[in-house]
Amino acid sequence: MFKHVAIVCTFLFTAVWNVNAYEERAVLEKTATREQIKEALVMNQQWNPFPKQYTDRAAWDAFLGENKEILIKTGERYLGYEWKVIKNSYYLAYERTGDRNIMQSPYSANNRALAALVAAELAEGKGRFMDDIIDGVVHSCEMTSWALSAHLHSLSKLGRSIPYENEFVLELTQGELSQLLSWTYYYLHGEMDKVSPTIAKRLRNELQKRELDPYMQRSDFWWMGFDHPENRVINNWNPWCNDNAIICFMLLENDKDKLADAVYRTMLSVDKYINWVTADGACEEGPSYWGHAHGKLYDYLVKLNWITGGKVNLFDMPLVKNMGEYIVRSDVGKGWVVNFADAEAKGGGDPSMTFRFGKAVGSELMMRYAAARNQVRPYRPSPGTDVFRLLEGLRYCTELKNYDTNVVVPAYSWYPATEFCYLTNTNGFFVAMKGGHNNESHNHNDVGTCTVYLNSTPLLIDAGTGTYTAKTFSAQRYELWMMQSQYHNLPSINGVMQRQGRNYRSANVKADTKKQVFSLDIAGAYPAEAKVKSWNRSYRLGKQALVIQDKFALTETVAPNTVNFMTWGKVDASKPGVIYLEVNGEKASLTYDKNQFKASVETIALPDVRLSKIWGKEIYRIVLTAQKQTMTGTYTYTFTKL
Repeated sequence: MFKHVAIVCTFLFTAVWNVNAYEERAVLEKTATREQIKEALVMNQQWNPFPKQYTDRAAWDAFLGENKEILIKTGERYLGYEWKVIKNSYYLAYERTGDRNIMQSPYSANNRALAALVAAELAEGKGRFMDDIIDGVVHSCEMTSWALSAHLHSLSKLGRSIPYENEFVLELTQGELSQLLSWTYYYLHGEMDKVSPTIAKRLRNELQKRELDPYMQRSDFWWMGFDHPENRVINNWNPWCNDNAIICFMLLENDKDKLADAVYRTMLSVDKYINWVTADGACEEGPSYWGHAHGKLYDYLVKLNWITGGKVNLFDMPLVKNMGEYIVRSDVGKGWVVNFADAEAKGGGDPSMTFRFGKAVGSELMMRYAAARNQVRPYRPSPGTDVFRLLEGLRYCTELKNYDTNVVVPAYSWYPATEFCYLTNTNGFFVAMKGGHNNESHNHNDVGTCTVYLNSTPLLIDAGTGTYTAKTFSAQRYELWMMQSQYHNLPSINGVMQRQGRNYRSANVKADTKKQVFSLDIAGAYPAEAKVKSWNRSYRLGKQALVIQDKFALTETVAPNTVNFMTWGKVDASKPGVIYLEVNGEKASLTYDKNQFKASVETIALPDVRLSKIWGKEIYRIVLTAQKQTMTGTYTYTFTKL
């Protein structure tokens, strides 16, 4: 779909940086005061670039074009929809068994149905979907809480997974439903009034007490960043929840003072996320979270720009552009992306949103990349709970379809603050490596690991993570094999794995993109019982092969070192000194010193559908066990295309 060539971006260069978790930039706060925001506000929804009224059928027809019938047909599938009851036992399942999905699945199905019905009614404009929409609205209003069981458990004052009256927890899905219902109220409250004036009135009251009031009255939700120390991770929750909040205020609040207070409060909170993002703009949560992290920041900044009449504009900020282009650089091709931590190995930013982001920041790279991806899978509107993204996708779909698809992606990318490095060559290699620390958002203990691709096919892999349960985000997280360093492409030193925590990190990280070398000392990622003084790992990509080398010094020998490599497909380790790999027709060999190591292969079954949908029924861990215990030494492994 696209090719890599050696084009250097301004922030990608050979250097040694210290990873800085938090930088007090306060860029939004410095842009405007609360009073300046008040003066700039565009009131009474005049900021809306879409058709402003449900009843303006000519505007909707012109806006939707050929997409009108798609939305109507999608909505027709939900006519007569049976709204699912979320039983109390479904909420309790999170506490009892760790199961989130028994509550989330029917809830999400209801929200998808409502979104499709609303989109269809906006498209058709005949009232045919209104009874079902009202049923969905009232059903939502009858719920005690719009928050997920897992998030109630962590955010409610009682610490329980069941909702209780008069505490309204602000979280991701609750916010998504709030903005969907806010759009529904904005466009359709007049149609609801034709049935009964109590329906829209109740909906407006529910939105006030479930979203607007708690957003303004509470500062203790961790994602806001207000009442937590600087070392508290601020991740995708911040821009996502704030993005939901600002559009609710924009659609519902017409008191200028109250709206100014709300908009300015979102700015102070989102500043905490921008402070947390490393200076190179990488998304430490990975490509499959990019759309919820940097992508949601983009969505928020668009809305902030609209409501302030263009006064607040961060799209000319290099950091924001770097945040956008990360998704392009992390695309390996054939649907595969560079995945670390909990991110999946497939998926990332959708082309429509990537295109709009690219246009906002002036990135031809993003726009052409999005257009090229759109040619492979052309845009088709899919009503979801995020109404803004649906409407914006419709607004830009023709421009996306007709845009230049001649995209050339840089051959290497070096993110010195996050310590991500990608190297490619003309022989089909794409190698992604990371340093960093073991307290990144959605962290796995993976300092120093790599993923290796041939012709856009992964051969050395990062498995990702399984279906989220209570254990995933508990004190027992690192009991899960996917989170452990021994199930990444890393050594176990003296039989000891890496440890989680911000203090367990890399040192002496260097990237030489001219020599195609990435190196770092990973000793600091291991606890004291590993007895390691230094463990310098280097990756050198040549024209024909990737050479990985470990040079180490221990303070004591306790147990044999082991070196692990994760793969899938076919593995043949029958010949000492060489392991043959084959995946989807791509073949390679992994050679090692047979006098140093004895090789074994462990089969890891994947009953979890989140993993099996990507890798199949099983993956494999190659374990090289050192035959001698030495205080110092050098191990070399060569990955060669066959």
